[in-house]
Amino acid sequence: MNPSLTILELAVLVLGLGLLLVDLWTAPERKRFLGYGAAVALVLVLVFSFLRFDGKETLYAFGGSYVLDSMALFFKRFFLIAAIIVLIISVEFSDRIATGISEYYSLIVFALSGMMFAASANDFTMLFVSVELVTVTFYVLTSFQRSRLPSLEAGIKYLILGALSTAFTVYGIALVFGTSGTMKFAELAALQSTLAGNKLFLAGLLLVVIGLAFKIAAFPVQIWAPDVYQGAPTPTAGFLAVGSKAAGFVLLLRLLFTAVPEVTAQWTQLLIVMSAVTILYGNLCAIPQRNLKRLLGYSSIAHAGYLLLGVAAMAGNVKNSEAGGSAVLFYLSGYLFTVLAAFTVITLVLRRIDIDDISSLAGLGQRSPLLAATMTLAMVSLAGIPPLAGFFGKFLLIKAALEQGYFALVAIAVVGVVISIWYYFGIIRAIYWSQDAFDLSPIPVSLPVRLALCVCVLGMLLLGLLPGPMVTATTKAVKVLDYPTATAVANQ
Repeated sequence: MNPSLTILELAVLVLGLGLLLVDLWTAPERKRFLGYGAAVALVLVLVFSFLRFDGKETLYAFGGSYVLDSMALFFKRFFLIAAIIVLIISVEFSDRIATGISEYYSLIVFALSGMMFAASANDFTMLFVSVELVTVTFYVLTSFQRSRLPSLEAGIKYLILGALSTAFTVYGIALVFGTSGTMKFAELAALQSTLAGNKLFLAGLLLVVIGLAFKIAAFPVQIWAPDVYQGAPTPTAGFLAVGSKAAGFVLLLRLLFTAVPEVTAQWTQLLIVMSAVTILYGNLCAIPQRNLKRLLGYSSIAHAGYLLLGVAAMAGNVKNSEAGGSAVLFYLSGYLFTVLAAFTVITLVLRRIDIDDISSLAGLGQRSPLLAATMTLAMVSLAGIPPLAGFFGKFLLIKAALEQGYFALVAIAVVGVVISIWYYFGIIRAIYWSQDAFDLSPIPVSLPVRLALCVCVLGMLLLGLLPGPMVTATTKAVKVLDYPTATAVANQ
């Protein structure tokens, strides 16, 4: 047992509490700038993670319920980068939050701590605690604009459906524990052969998977995403799209390929169906959308489907799942920069108006060439067009699926990509060629936001043009999901 391994999470929790305390002695007109301080503090935590941990050794804490390995470190750094950019966006959004901006920043930080714990979850106890820490904070973040009815409505919808998913998760964990007698993933891996025919055990696992599917906005529990994205504050929607989705995927990977890889191999067809339906639902429902955030909500569902393509490829060959796992992590990395770039632009453009329609982007090419170029690159990357990160990510996912012979699923994915080009390029058309612009005044962009946009643009370009280093990093990260041997299970 080595609690010092949790130093990154503890630092984040201390930062969240510190923000609440510093708020007491900060003048009202300066409270918005606490977001920059929090972002700088997270940058220091990110740097420290590289100095303190190298991921070469798998370490455990708290009786094995917490694991620190290469994949955990990859996702912790992923979440830190996402939170840093979201905090910078939040400062620009602060004038639309009447009171409690410091609390808003601290809730983002607390959600980050839950995501970081999720990256290291190695049993059902840690899985549930980390999921709930993330979910409960997002209940508040979603409905934080109490003066806006859409924000309150989104919060209520997220609360009700989130509570339902929590019920699925808890009941599923109870069934798994009742049939296996253990909560630990390592012990489940040793028992899975004898439990694979137990219907109660399989039902429990399925319920847990459904609970996690809610976090990633995948079929059959994806319907909440468009409504919540539309009503939530823009930074919250961005963090939901990136952080919450990635937290769901790291937990899904841990559960399926660390705890029950043999059962997962039997569920390949289930994962294929989930992927196909999620891709089609997200893309087809996005076509008629005019609300920007709602469109990105359906887009988020579609991208969950693409990511499940990689998970299904992993399930098809659990003894050598590196290609699919690496593709999932690479795609998430490109998605991080792409989606946060889009939400940053939306935050700035819509800062002074309460209209989320695509037409609000009309004339952006004249108002701010930087924001127009960034949004264009983001849409091109989301559509999967070379040479940006989205293209290479989809290439890796499709390649992994083709190696397993999932030709029908790949065909559906390609159809989804073609459909998505229509609505993504509708946004680009509005930016440069729409004649409906009602405001052509320049949009001021602060230095921190410029830096955040540059990081996002560089991420999209470098992951597309020079993917080698990231592919190496993601391949190294997923090696910990190698099919467990009896010796490896005993060592845990």
